[in-house]
Amino acid sequence: MTRTRPARASLPLTAVAALLAGAAGLATGPPAPPAREAPVARALQTPAPAQPSEFELTIAGDPGTPPRFAVPDFIDLGGGEGTAAAAATIAEVLWDDLEFEREFYMIPRDTYASIPAARSFETIPFDRWRELGADGLVIGTVRLNGDRITVQVRLFNIRSGRSVFGKEYTGSLTNPRLYAHTIADEIHQQQRGLRGVARTKLTFSSDRDGEQMRGPVDDRNIKEVYISDYDAANQRRLTVNRSLNITPVWSADGRAVAYTSYRRGFPDIYVSRIFEGVLETPAGGTDRIHNWLPAWSPDGTRIAFTSNRDGNPEIYVINAEGGNVRRLTNHPAIDSTPTWSPAGNQVAFTSDRSGRPQIYIVDADGLNLRRLTSESYADRATWAPAPFNEIAYAARNGPGYDIKVFDVASGAIRQITFGIGSNESPAYAPNGRHLAFTSTRSGKSQIYTIARDGKDLRQITNAGNNFTPAWSP
Repeated sequence: MTRTRPARASLPLTAVAALLAGAAGLATGPPAPPAREAPVARALQTPAPAQPSEFELTIAGDPGTPPRFAVPDFIDLGGGEGTAAAAATIAEVLWDDLEFEREFYMIPRDTYASIPAARSFETIPFDRWRELGADGLVIGTVRLNGDRITVQVRLFNIRSGRSVFGKEYTGSLTNPRLYAHTIADEIHQQQRGLRGVARTKLTFSSDRDGEQMRGPVDDRNIKEVYISDYDAANQRRLTVNRSLNITPVWSADGRAVAYTSYRRGFPDIYVSRIFEGVLETPAGGTDRIHNWLPAWSPDGTRIAFTSNRDGNPEIYVINAEGGNVRRLTNHPAIDSTPTWSPAGNQVAFTSDRSGRPQIYIVDADGLNLRRLTSESYADRATWAPAPFNEIAYAARNGPGYDIKVFDVASGAIRQITFGIGSNESPAYAPNGRHLAFTSTRSGKSQIYTIARDGKDLRQITNAGNNFTPAWSP
């Protein structure tokens, strides 16, 4: 493995052979790592009955319906420029974050106009919110103290008028969206026992910059690695080496991205430790040994990948820091696109050993290989996190592909997308309730997210063509 501190992209199985040919690009330095200052939080003492029960702290809706929540603009307590905009942004983003998981019925914000705005927690007109049908009210305050912002938030039970959740956050004013994301995740955890994804990120490859690759392959678009918030905000470029950078994936701790790059003229796996400014090549590629399609193990200690180091593209596992290379598959066919089981004891992958590409699984020691799918063409498996024991993949459906999900325990298959464009490269959210994927339904190749039940489709990217998303932990 090489480890450098520099000056600072899914592929279908049929594209693996093309990867071996590659394309050259000259490396320049990657950009500075993105700022990520988490707000400091502390719990607020909230009025509640003596020894409150869990039931009393959980807001319920009418029988058979989810609780109805409202999120008005936070209260601007001043202290400097920017607090009014931050108060409005936090409330708007928080509403969107809470709506994303569909655990609550979110009352549309454009229906709040007739309700007098509160100037403090003590002046909330609970009777008016009750008339609107709200069960819960999420409201907060924003104050600037020097160069630091203080955000207080409370979730009130409208029926009792009591606060059932209260937190105070302090930090920078530069990214008010982060306060909203943090609040949403903590409300989901406290109210529903659910791990939210509001603070998670996506990574993907894109040709949006319109640059052409430098090297022996003419007229080939450069692809760079990008990251964004889960909801499409803050899209920013991670690589700038004017080459082909594809199939990015997050490490288990969310602090590194591994990807395939042709920056030295051949495909190799690079690990960008984005908060340290360190770039590593753990698989040790050369002009003869080509490595691509990395997949981190759930504990972050290993990377599965495809390599031709023994002559034929096979699945290998290597320590995340490099070394201890172990071969998992051994077959004349092409084996590629590995993905780990949640326990890290199995690997699913694509192989055309049966004549057409299908999804197989094998134990992490290379034993007990078995075939899962019988599609006309299946590729790009991704294993859901616990507790969902299922594997999503792209299956050929006429001229394009659709996303299907294989239940590992029962063998049942369900379809998530249905023939609108070509839909490929699924990637699960860390809570298993959503999938990101690539689709041509809008013309160009773009990133979308969708709930695991096939509902709530959302477009993430618009610029250029975008490919192979991966969701951070």
